Amino acid sequence: MNGSVDPRIVALDRLRWASWGEASTLLALLGVGVPLRHGFGLHAATLTLGPLHGAAFLLFVAALAGASRDPDWRAGETARAVVAALAPFGGFVNERRLRRRRAELAARLARP
Repeated sequence: MNGSVDPRIVALDRLRWASWGEASTLLALLGVGVPLRHGFGLHAATLTLGPLHGAAFLLFVAALAGASRDPDWRAGETARAVVAALAPFGGFVNERRLRRRRAELAARLARP
C-alpha cells in the first residue's frame, strides 16, 4: 500500500463511532429525557433528545450501508447490527464486535 488506509478499515471505524453515538443518544433519551418528561413534565427534554437520537440513528444506518458494501460482509451481520441498535446498550455491543472485526481485518491486511 502507498500509506493510505484501506477503505474497509475506514468504513468499520465510521460504523463503530456511529454505533457508539447511536447507543449513547438512545440511553440519554431513555435514561434522562423520558424520566424528565414523565416525572417532571419537562417536555423539552424529549423534544431535544428525540431528534438528536433520530439523527444519530440515521448516521448509524448510513454508516452501516457503507460498511455492508464489503464483499466479506454478510446480510446476517447487517440484521444483527440493526436489531442490536434497537435495544439499550446494543450499540455498545455492536461497537465491541466491530472493534474485533477491524482488528482481524487489519491483521489480515498487514500479512505479506
